[in-house]
Amino acid sequence: MEYEIKPKEKFSLGLRELWQYKELFYFFTWRDVKVKYKQTALGFAWVILQPFFMMVIFSLFFGKALNIPSENIPYPLFVFSGLILWNVFSVGVTVAGNGMISNANIIKKIYFPRLIIPISSVLVSLFDFLIAFMIFIGMLIYYQVSFSILKFLVYVPLGLIITSISTFGMGTLLAALNIKYRDFRYVIPFLIQALLFVTPVIYPVSILTNQWIRYIVALNPMYSAITLFRLGIVDSPVQLNLVLISLLSSVLCFIIGLYYFRKTENYFADLA
Repeated sequence: MEYEIKPKEKFSLGLRELWQYKELFYFFTWRDVKVKYKQTALGFAWVILQPFFMMVIFSLFFGKALNIPSENIPYPLFVFSGLILWNVFSVGVTVAGNGMISNANIIKKIYFPRLIIPISSVLVSLFDFLIAFMIFIGMLIYYQVSFSILKFLVYVPLGLIITSISTFGMGTLLAALNIKYRDFRYVIPFLIQALLFVTPVIYPVSILTNQWIRYIVALNPMYSAITLFRLGIVDSPVQLNLVLISLLSSVLCFIIGLYYFRKTENYFADLA
């Protein structure tokens, strides 16, 4: 039998290798789900309660007190539609960003494609989304919101796909940075908190009168995700240029995060 020894490719997604270790996706995802809600009295109910309580708080202080517009749908539904996507992003980025450190013992002992860890983190956040999405459907029925089924089936999955891409890109980048520069364990919570207020979760971008501020908000990859997601239930005008800027930001985030992760992953076991 002959073996050909050749240098490793400069950059590869490693899809074949990921497929060979496909069982680990289930292992890491289900393990993280169980650990997340282990020894909690309410268990999976927290997936619903967290965005629900946030919705109530934002509705009281921003919807009623400040009378923020909500694109012709009830303000609680407007906020919840943004929060369920935002939770996918915030949970996925936080878990993925700390994933290399929290799995240091496994990384040092055995070899497997390191990308499995951030991908599994995104899958955990998508699991939470599926539970919260049932409440979202219930709210649509409760508020008797009329919408196009076709638009709903197109824009809602599209918003979720963009959210997953953005989450994966940001998560892989922070995971690679965090294992080398441990300061990022403190940066990640601050970053998530700051991004919430420059993401149209609790307000529509139409209330921003300054066009340059709108462009700054559009640099956030979650802007296009939430905007397109809401297009499934509202019929409001959208600034296409802002959506395209945000989409480009999401794609760049994905490429940069994946590239940096793959470039540095060979040193993870030494640095973990």
